[in-house]
Amino acid sequence: MNNQQPYLSVRNLQTHFILDEGVVKAVDGISFDVYPGQVVGIVGESGCGKSVAIKSVLGIIEKPGRIVGGEILLRRHANGNGHGGAEVIDLAKLDAHGQEMRSIRGAEIAMIPQEPMASFSPVHTIGNQIVETILLHQPVGKQEAERIAVERLREVGVPSPEQRLTAYSWELSGGLRQRAMIAMALSCNPRLLIADEPTTAIDVTTQAQVLNLLRSLQQQHNMSIIFITHDLGVIAQIADYVVVMYLGRVMETGPIDDIFHAPKHPYTRALLKSIPSIQAKSRTPLPTIEGSIPHPFNRPQGCPFYPRCPDFMPGTCDQRTPGLQPVNERQSASCFLYPQVTEEASR
Repeated sequence: MNNQQPYLSVRNLQTHFILDEGVVKAVDGISFDVYPGQVVGIVGESGCGKSVAIKSVLGIIEKPGRIVGGEILLRRHANGNGHGGAEVIDLAKLDAHGQEMRSIRGAEIAMIPQEPMASFSPVHTIGNQIVETILLHQPVGKQEAERIAVERLREVGVPSPEQRLTAYSWELSGGLRQRAMIAMALSCNPRLLIADEPTTAIDVTTQAQVLNLLRSLQQQHNMSIIFITHDLGVIAQIADYVVVMYLGRVMETGPIDDIFHAPKHPYTRALLKSIPSIQAKSRTPLPTIEGSIPHPFNRPQGCPFYPRCPDFMPGTCDQRTPGLQPVNERQSASCFLYPQVTEEASR
């Protein structure tokens, strides 16, 4: 994908929560690119800043959180087909409640939230909510919007979509709710779909169906996807490129095959070891990562992972913060195990 320009470029993004007790650096200088038609998986333990990072892209950070630094560059094409002159907009500088950001959110960049039961209104029908999204972003009438809504529900595999328009979210099963949420996200033909742990609250059979559906829709519409999860097994099924996060920072990036077969960062290796294996002997304890993520008000000096790292180098990892730099032609890591990685410039 090097011959293409990225659709979305995140550069040194910093999102902080200014509290009376101190500053929580939920996102602390992350950078990554999303190319047209690419599925980027962002993975890490709970509390690593994954959801805050994608909420920063959409401008939906809850107060008192705010973007304090960095760029979120969106490449838009005037004719809407991905060709011709491109306009680059820094989403970090847009008013989160302004007209331009509202025109992008839901239309060019859509999101599948983590829990559809909490995201759908319980007092409005599924159809009302999907139609409202279409009317907000497309120059069509209500009848045409209802037709589009039915087509989207049919596309994601919802049976009897005409009848489902009048159903409420609490009348649907977990799998159907998730499919309806995907239909609403796709209703305006977004170029980038953000999926925030969309398989967390559903059983494994439905999870596999949702993943296959997302992959099929991504290929059909040639859209980009940012897939957020803590499950590397899920990432293996859907992602092309992986961004590994820890404590608001990027630990490693690379293509999915490289990450799984030749991980470079100790944190990535530890995550991979903790995946259950069918080759493991019965009753064998599952490897775990020792310790836990530090308290946000007590971030360690130096590399954030060093208190839990099996390759910790005293006097280096606990004193200097590694920058994210290439360690080969395809992968980058922020770890002093590699001589080419230097200390990050202080911010």
